[in-house]
Amino acid sequence: MWEEGIDIRQIREIRTRSTVYFGVGAIQKCHDLAGELRNRGIDRVLITTGHRSYRSCGAWEVLQSALQAQNIAYELYDRVTPNPTVDQVEEAVALGRGAGAVIAIGGGSPIDAGKGAAILLANPGVTARDLFEGRFSPTAAVPILAINLTHGTGSETNRFAVVSIPEKDYKPVIACDCIYPEWAIDDPALTTGLSPRQTRFVSIDAVNHVVEAATTVAAGPYAVTLAAETIRLVAEYLPRAERNPEDLEARYFLMYAALIAGVAFDNGVLHFTHALEHPLSAVKPELSHGLGLSMLLPAVVKQIYPACSRVLGAILAPLVPGLRGEPEEALAAARGVECWLARMGVPEKLQDEGFAESDVARLTELAFTTPSLDFLLSLAPVPASRETVAAIYRDSLLPLAETR
Repeated sequence: MWEEGIDIRQIREIRTRSTVYFGVGAIQKCHDLAGELRNRGIDRVLITTGHRSYRSCGAWEVLQSALQAQNIAYELYDRVTPNPTVDQVEEAVALGRGAGAVIAIGGGSPIDAGKGAAILLANPGVTARDLFEGRFSPTAAVPILAINLTHGTGSETNRFAVVSIPEKDYKPVIACDCIYPEWAIDDPALTTGLSPRQTRFVSIDAVNHVVEAATTVAAGPYAVTLAAETIRLVAEYLPRAERNPEDLEARYFLMYAALIAGVAFDNGVLHFTHALEHPLSAVKPELSHGLGLSMLLPAVVKQIYPACSRVLGAILAPLVPGLRGEPEEALAAARGVECWLARMGVPEKLQDEGFAESDVARLTELAFTTPSLDFLLSLAPVPASRETVAAIYRDSLLPLAETR
């Protein structure tokens, strides 16, 4: 395979709409980027991150040193949780009012919260609820540097942000050109501290991104090409990272898979799996996004396979060998994906996480009423009726072999 012989310690620039510094040791680019901020006259930044990982992974020591060397002051907001909320974005903005840039350190949650904060810092008077309920359409944000600590979301290189509105059980997504991070750092060495479950969940997130991006009505050959390579790389390297969390080569190619998956859904966008997962983790904020996606994916494949069997048969081949790309394989393909997820250590279904048949109506309603999710549903390769959405939730309550 082409991966053999790649020098994982050579820092490479990967140019999407963001400039991504990629490779083991890329965190050291903080020194150059702090100099760039200072050259632009930015002497104060807001940092958004979670509670601990930004320190334990080693990123903070390097970033702090880089900012101090350039005499750049910072406000540190380190209270972003998984499934961040509009209130956390507001708190961060209040702390960092007047900052000229945002540095987001973490996975999708701190990066997405940082994107929301970057918009509000550039648009005084606008609230996070205005933004995420769709009452404000931004065209400006302060510059963003995303320091990525996972190999899943792709948020470091795309224009999407997801933030929850707790009182309404809403978890909407926004898409704005102004929140492409200007720079991103993808350093695989920063991901070796991910727990086994986090390692699985973030990689499954990347797989979901491309299964959806390659099958929306907006999908083109670019998204399909990236999807095939993403799934091949995850199938090859996730077991290696499971066996040895310190395997930097495995982390390198999983991080690359997640990066190109982020580019894929920046082009093809998403549909059922993410639109239906957002209500799950809005209702249960403690639910991992990757686990929610994992529980839904087989039922989504079952629904959409007949409409896009050639694409799915090709891109899912590393997970489900023997697919011929024929519509009648839908259930076999879905069960094959379910078996792969179980082999990766994620056998859970919605019932295991406390959901029941009685929740289906509420979840279905949220999928259609949460701001922005109707747009994702409109891109599905089959009509996204309420009956279809409810069927996916029902099929996800138990393993497919046990459903009707």
